[in-house]
Amino acid sequence: MEFLGVSITEWVGYLASAVLLISFAMKSMRRLRIINSIGAILFVVYGIMLATSWPIIITNAAILSINIYYLTAKKSK
Repeated sequence: MEFLGVSITEWVGYLASAVLLISFAMKSMRRLRIINSIGAILFVVYGIMLATSWPIIITNAAILSINIYYLTAKKSK
């Protein structure tokens, strides 16, 4: 399936890249981690759509796990 001559898989990859780049423009670390997590989820989906590209899936699942850890960890002050 294609849209504007580009496969849906590629669109997911482009969207994931755009969301990841946008996350780095955030001033708030919490907001950065939330938006970065969305990008990581999209990259996992992209990796699956590429007939299971394990390097993309594993790396972004790890990034997502780290983001979730820091978003849910209690502050020790």
